[in-house]
Amino acid sequence: MNGFIRRWKKEWPLHLMLLPGLTLVIIFSYIPMAGIVMAFEKYVPNKGLFGSPFIGLKNFQLLIEYPDIGRIFFNTVYIALMKIIAGLLVPITIAIMLNELRREWVKRTFQTLVYLPHFLSWVLLSGILVDVLSPSSGVINQVLSLFGIKPIFFLGNNDWFPYVMVISDVWKEFGFGTIVYLAALTSINPSLYEAAEIDGAGRFKQTLHVTLPGMLPIIILMFTLNIGNVLNAGFEQIFNLYSPPVYESADIIDTFVYRMGIQQSQFGFATAVGLLKSVVSLIFISISYILAYRLAKYRIF
Repeated sequence: MNGFIRRWKKEWPLHLMLLPGLTLVIIFSYIPMAGIVMAFEKYVPNKGLFGSPFIGLKNFQLLIEYPDIGRIFFNTVYIALMKIIAGLLVPITIAIMLNELRREWVKRTFQTLVYLPHFLSWVLLSGILVDVLSPSSGVINQVLSLFGIKPIFFLGNNDWFPYVMVISDVWKEFGFGTIVYLAALTSINPSLYEAAEIDGAGRFKQTLHVTLPGMLPIIILMFTLNIGNVLNAGFEQIFNLYSPPVYESADIIDTFVYRMGIQQSQFGFATAVGLLKSVVSLIFISISYILAYRLAKYRIF
């Protein structure tokens, strides 16, 4: 008991510092969870959250019977998986290439430039992309026209739209990922490169047999942690760039929830969709942390 009191006296400033953040989490994350009850109601705004008629699992039944729900889940997983894979490969490649640069100022300058888009919002970037990819005046289509290629409506074509989302997301975020892998490269023992060079290994073989194995733990860690985002295809990005002509390939769970809940006022149905997504995401996140601990010895708790 005395040990507990002594430890509390020593750590109470830390608990006090934690209090504001904990308060915000309770107010904005836990208290709103009372709204989950709407998933089991036919929500009527003037009757309130606890006055609306209870309908049990009817909203979930409507969700299963909804004709486009399979396509919406497919779009979500398809776009999210492409983002996860590309979001690993591109930063790893760039980090290895930057590591090979001998001039430190060149490395730092390039690292800063590729990191800048991470700080820009999708509201701003979507306006830039709309102009750049315009079929009439966009820079991309003007370049294509020089090679005799007809203009492509990238943001209005179901075949192109998912890949535009992946490429633009990677362009925005790969600078941040590059920093993570550059940090992993600094932990590799330089004597391993010296030994490989003595054995006659060139730069390519050193990368293949020293650099990549040294980065492997962080690569496994980042991949397993990203598994939890397999149902998060990027609401803000897609919401600012999609339109009805590309709903077939662009509509994801989050945009579907927005349209059903906010635009069509089907609050109970939209809550049911969001709750199902949250439950599935929780399962994936739990699996990802188990895998992260098994494969990379990483744990939070």
